[in-house]
Order: sequence, then C-alpha cells, then structure tokens
Amino acid sequence: MSDNTYPSVNDLTLEEEASLTSGGDAWHLQGVEAKGIPGYMITDGPHGLRKSLASNTGETDLNDSVPATCFPPAAGLSSSWNPELIRQVGEAMGEECIQEKVAVILGPGVNIKRNPLGGRCFEYWSEDPYLAGHEAVGIVAGVQSKGVGTSLKHFAANNQETDRLRVSANISQRALREIYFPAFEHIVKTAQPWTIMCSYNRINGVHSAQNRWLLTDVLRDEWGFEGIVMSDWGADHDRVASLNAGLNLEMPPTYTDDQIVYAARDGRIQPEQLDRMAQGMIDLVNKTRAAMSVEDYRFDVDAHNEIARRAAVESMVLLKNDDAILPVSRDAKIAVIGEFARTPRYQGGGSSHITPTKMTGFLDALAERGVPVDFAPGFTLDLEPTDPALEAEAVIAARDADVVLMFLGLPEAAESEGFDRDTLDIPAKQIELLKAVAAENKNVVVILSNGSVVSVAPWANNAKGILESWLLGQAGGAALADVIFGDVSPSGKLAQSVPMDINDDPSMINWPGEEGHVDYGEGVFVGYRYYDTYGKAVDYPFGYGLSYATFEIGGVKAVKTGANTARVSATVTNTSDVDAAETVQVYVAPGKADVARPKHELKAFRKVFLKAHESAEVSFDLDESAFAYWSEKFNDWHVEAGEYGIEVGMSSRDIAGVATVALDGDGKALPLTEWSTFGEWSADPVGSKVVADVREAGERGELPKLPDNDMMRMFLGSMPINSMSTLMGESGKAISSFMLDGYAKLVG
Repeated sequence: MSDNTYPSVNDLTLEEEASLTSGGDAWHLQGVEAKGIPGYMITDGPHGLRKSLASNTGETDLNDSVPATCFPPAAGLSSSWNPELIRQVGEAMGEECIQEKVAVILGPGVNIKRNPLGGRCFEYWSEDPYLAGHEAVGIVAGVQSKGVGTSLKHFAANNQETDRLRVSANISQRALREIYFPAFEHIVKTAQPWTIMCSYNRINGVHSAQNRWLLTDVLRDEWGFEGIVMSDWGADHDRVASLNAGLNLEMPPTYTDDQIVYAARDGRIQPEQLDRMAQGMIDLVNKTRAAMSVEDYRFDVDAHNEIARRAAVESMVLLKNDDAILPVSRDAKIAVIGEFARTPRYQGGGSSHITPTKMTGFLDALAERGVPVDFAPGFTLDLEPTDPALEAEAVIAARDADVVLMFLGLPEAAESEGFDRDTLDIPAKQIELLKAVAAENKNVVVILSNGSVVSVAPWANNAKGILESWLLGQAGGAALADVIFGDVSPSGKLAQSVPMDINDDPSMINWPGEEGHVDYGEGVFVGYRYYDTYGKAVDYPFGYGLSYATFEIGGVKAVKTGANTARVSATVTNTSDVDAAETVQVYVAPGKADVARPKHELKAFRKVFLKAHESAEVSFDLDESAFAYWSEKFNDWHVEAGEYGIEVGMSSRDIAGVATVALDGDGKALPLTEWSTFGEWSADPVGSKVVADVREAGERGELPKLPDNDMMRMFLGSMPINSMSTLMGESGKAISSFMLDGYAKLVG
C-alpha cells in the first residue's frame, strides 16, 4: 500500500467493507486495524467543539466535555451577514479539532427556520435559504481548510423537534427546491463538505436515511456531492435499505454489520454499491489523515477568544434606539438588572453544549473596565413565579440611575434541542419586572438573550432601547460592553423576521402536524416571503438592524449581462460622524408569472465598513438562478421571459432604489397535446402558428370560425382543445383535429 493513502476496497474482505459502513462506537469511525485504517473520532459542533470527556468509551454526556471556544451559535452569527468573519470562526474550530484529534466536526446545521417556535432555531441560520447557504459555507470552508471535515446537516427538512424521529414532512417539490434544499446545494457545489448528515424525519413518507432520491439522485447525481453521508444518531432504521439509498455510515453502531454481509451475499446489495459506500469511508480517512497525524499541537486560546468576541459584536441587532439612548456615556450612573447579566445564557441546550475555555458575562466585563454599577438580579433563571423581594430590589436600583440596562430573555428550560417552544413570549415575570422598573425610570435599554425570536411588541413601549443579542458565546459579555459603550457600532441584521404574533406565521395552520405527518402547506411562502407578499405587519422585518451611524444608498442600476443574467450596482454612503458597517441587500422581484411567486427574494448581500462620511460603490452579479423558480411542470428550474425588479436596500422593507431588467427567459416549453388549453396553444411559439392557421382557415370557410365575443373567448382560452366540442359542438372536434395534425407536421 502507498505511504500516503490507506488501501482501497479491493484490498478488503467483504466483512471489512461492511464494517466501514458503521461506526466503531458513538464517537468513532470503525477502523480496520489489520489493513491500517484507523477509527478516527467524529463529534459534535456546530458552533464549537463538543468532545465528551467520556468519548473514548463511546458514551454520551452532553454536559461534560473538554474545554473549547464557544463561538456564537448560528442564531447570533447569522445576524452578522459577514461570510469572511464566519470563515475565520470555521478556521478556529478546525484548529481546535486538530488539537483534540477530531477528524470531523458535526455541523453546520442549515435547516430553515420555518417557524420561530422551532426548538433548534438557535443552531440554524435563517428563514432564508440564500442567506443560510452563503453564510454557513464559511464554516465548512474554514474548518476544512485545516484538514478537518465538516458534516453539513440535517439533510433535509428537519424544521421542528416535535416527533422529529419519525414525522413525515410532506412538502411539494417546488418548496423543497426553492426553500429547503438551496442552502445545502450551494454549500455542496462551492465547498464540498466532506460529510453530510441526513435527518431523522421522513420526507413525503420516506425516511431520509433510506431515501435514494434524496441521497443519490439529488445530492450526488444532480449536485455532484463527492463526500460521504452519515446518519443522524439513531436515524438509520434499515441498514440494507439505507446503504442502497446512498448512506455510507450508520451512527452510532447497532452492531449489525452481518446484515450488510448477508445482503451482499444474497444479492440484496450489489457489490458495486457496497464498494462505493465503503470506498467513501476510506477516502474520508485519507482526507483527514494529515491533520490527525499532527503531534503536540495547541491552539491559541486567547486568539480564538478574540475571534469569538468579534463574532459576538457583529451578531447583535439594535432594534430600537429612541433618543439615542445607546451608546451609554462612560460617566453615566448605571443600573444593571437581570440575572442574565451575571449568569449569561450564551449557548443553546442539547448536543451542541460546549464547555468554554473562558467565560465573560456582562458584569465581568464591567469589572474589567472598572465601570461601577448597581446590580440587581430581578428574577431567577427558571420558570418559577415572580420573587417579590427580587423585584423590589431591582426597582430600588433603577430609581436613581441615569440609564437602566435590563437583561431579559429565555432561560435554557424554555428552548432546547428536543422540544419546540409553545409561545414567543419571554417569561411573564420578566415583563412584569420591566413594567415596574420603567415606571420608576424611563431610560431603559433591554438586552435580549434568546435563541429564536421573541415577542417584542407587547412590552416595547417600556424601553427606549432594545438590543437583540441572541446567544453570544463565551466572549459575549465583553462584546456587549464594546457595543453598549460605543467602542463599536452594532451592525447586525435580522436573519429572521420578528412577527407581531405567532399566529401571523403562515406555517401555524399546520404546526407541528398531526398523526405522524406535517404538511408544509405554505409552500414557498416562508418568513418574509409571506409577510412581504401579503402585506402582513411585522414587528421587525427580515434584514433589519439599526446602527449608531446613518447610511444612504443611491445610484441603483441594473444592467443585463446575458440572456438571463444581470449586474447590479449602487453607492452606499455613511452620512454620519461614526465609523460603522452597513449591509447592502439585493432582492429580486419577479413580474407577472405563471406560478405564485413571493413579492421578492434575497439574492445578494454585502457588508461594507465605512468611515464617517465615506462612500463606496458595490456591485453584484446575478446569475440565472437569481431569477428562476422550480417548475413542477418542467421538473426543472425555469426563468420566464419578462421584466424583473432589482431592489437594493437595508432590509426587506427598507428598499432604497429599484432598477428593472428585461430577461429573455430560458425558452422552455412542453410539447402541446390534446390536453393543452387553447390559451397554452396560443402562447406557444409553435402552437401560435397553428392557431393562426385555424383562424385563416376559418376566414376561408375551410373550418368553423372561432368564437369572437369576449365571454366565449374567455371560456375557450382555459379549455383543453379536446373539450372544444363542449363549447362549439361538432365543429370543435374538427378544429382540435386540425390543430393536432398541424402541430405534428411543424414539429416533425
């Protein structure tokens, strides 16, 4: 065998091949010692390394892991809209995997936030697939640049925790292609994750692990995926069916390798398929071998903590800043209220729970800065009722302060992997405390800690400022101080809409399903695609976020660069005295279409840092996919000819300028048949010639004339030509026969 690679499947026995398709234990690949193939470790992400201290025994302990940098979970990092920063986070994660001899880190998770009640929203990126894919790709590229693999997950349609191990997500082909697949597709095509993890749930009745259409036809054959597919932990229910579908690796092992051996011997698994699945595992080991061979490597704890701090700074979204209450003056008398300031909620619960290398809460950061404050916890971090003594203490602390910083949010018991939330509200005792404090002091800033959006409207009038800090990771306290005291301007933008009421969400009518299935009845109208299209009021729109600076966008232009491509340009100007960053967002607004399309969709963005009064020109190239929708008629992407609006702005509802491009369309057309309507014949390039011949023959008296009044023409236009006799009697049959014969001659 080569010094640089492990053997191929040709060097293995049938039993050894079968063994590669299942793990060695809960956290290791199954090696083949006799052939020199090691059983490398794979373990949890996605926002840092969670390597269990018990991992060498194969046991699972979610709260007992080696120290690692806890970066902001995707709930926060997604609001940065900064792919370069996200790649730096990925690079740091990869370095920590090298130290801990972890060959694959399980993440990122790019499932869509279909409903803000989803229990795992804290570790998913967005309600928008374009944003999710173009941000999370940085994690994949960054980690893998260090020679460590990632596992893009959970493929696909894992959008809820309720009944997640077996629920069937019943989704149209169009919604899958436009909403639930694109983040995966973009990352596969641009970064080739070394592994993909399939989801627990079924898709249209078929478990993801046994879905050949999903794992082979789409993932490998259409998108060109080159890596291996592993199961989520316990998602493989039939090893033979899963291997035939394209699943390389069962995790954790069920110690049933003999099932694969027997199936290969009796023909239920073809030798070529087993070879492909096993060879994929050998290839993965080869990719990671160099990094796993590095000895005595130690990552820079302080440098990684600094990356976590910068990521946390850019994760925050300033929602409200009346009277410029932020930033806070350094000599102001400050009251800090809320247990989250002392005991930060910095990550989500479940399999991604990390033991941080350091931990800085907001009070810790104030102490480091030497900033004196009056602190009162105000409430306990549980779901117990209000403690009157704590509330009274908080009101007293607020009474004489120049500004009150109130830390509110969701305790860990309110959201985690494993269950979905049942309300958008933060605990009532926190809202009651806010009202009591605001009655004593109007200068209140609320700092939120939560993994998915919470209701803001019911209590917002009690706060002059609202800073959505999400879950900020281990350096969140220092990052909060940076923003609150104006060392840096907040620059985050919402990656999911904040609705006025959870019942405004279009998925609620089917959430979370019934009798083992959930219908995705809203189709492609997820998040802002629904709210903006149907003019639904929201508290804060997708892409929204304030700054200490002010910006203007002007000079929006769009130039056609090909039949169905365009280049968009605009100038963004910092019109203030504050250095800061603004994110320029580009939305495509289709004109009249043959299918129901959202009002607009995000198709490009760029975060631009500008010094005070500085301007910059930005440009974006939109390819054909920016204008296409998935046509179930063609079973393919389709660009219709016509005019498209190109909207450039600072949120989905703050559009600074619009330009228009007229596209040629892709020219796709289905063959015409007797079941095609007269209107479809008239619109088709070939069919329209046949219709013209019908009219001319009618004028010559060789055929009956077509109806010439408006009502009859309306009926005729929507009628399949095999039903024309319903409208025209016997003469309708003659016309339809003439049309079919004429079409056959023209198309050969």
